[in-house]
Amino acid sequence: MSNGTLYGVGVGPGDPELLTIKAQRVLKSVSVICMPQSETSSESFAYTIAKGFIDETRQEIMRVQFPTDDESGALSAWVGAAEQIAGMLQMGTDVAFITEGDPMLYSTFSYVLESLKSNHPDLTIEIIPGVSSVMAAAASASVPLVTHGQRLAILPAVYGIDDLSEAIANYDTIVLMKVNRTLIQALANLEQLGLAGKGIYVRRASTSREEVVRDLNQLSDEDLDYFSLLIIRK
Repeated sequence: MSNGTLYGVGVGPGDPELLTIKAQRVLKSVSVICMPQSETSSESFAYTIAKGFIDETRQEIMRVQFPTDDESGALSAWVGAAEQIAGMLQMGTDVAFITEGDPMLYSTFSYVLESLKSNHPDLTIEIIPGVSSVMAAAASASVPLVTHGQRLAILPAVYGIDDLSEAIANYDTIVLMKVNRTLIQALANLEQLGLAGKGIYVRRASTSREEVVRDLNQLSDEDLDYFSLLIIRK
């Protein structure tokens, strides 16, 4: 009996119509759908995007819960999930691990991938790219990220004015993900850095809750959302 295949499937930023044709085909064909879910969340965002292509009457749903504030606990969850997936693959079962955005950009799938490649190098893994929130946000804001020889930096977080200053000094466009209170404080220094009016905040790009804010002075803590980012273009 031949082994099954693990598919790392990017389901995009939120709009189900942004799933690639290949992603749709794989989601409909595999026997098991594996989805990450934070212990503090009541649902998986990736699943809400992809559910229209999943049939729970004939497909098994494997939920992988992980803590967001315990790095060692999260790592243990991913290693355990990788071993469970490996067992399914060795039984000839095809598995799709779904993740919002793209599987290779700040994705939970990368932890499972690393574990499987280290401990089960003989297993077959295929990555299906997805539309990242970075690209979706730029499209929603109608802002080209970079042109010609310009340079782009994508940062998972910043920790104050020094981080922001260094990035701005070396890149033409900076995309800041996981917008939080610390970032709001850093934004107060944009004028000091000569970048007043250069930032665009995009919340939940491509979804019904999408919001594009060009006046950052209007932002408050209540506006912050895990699925949001900030584009700063010099």
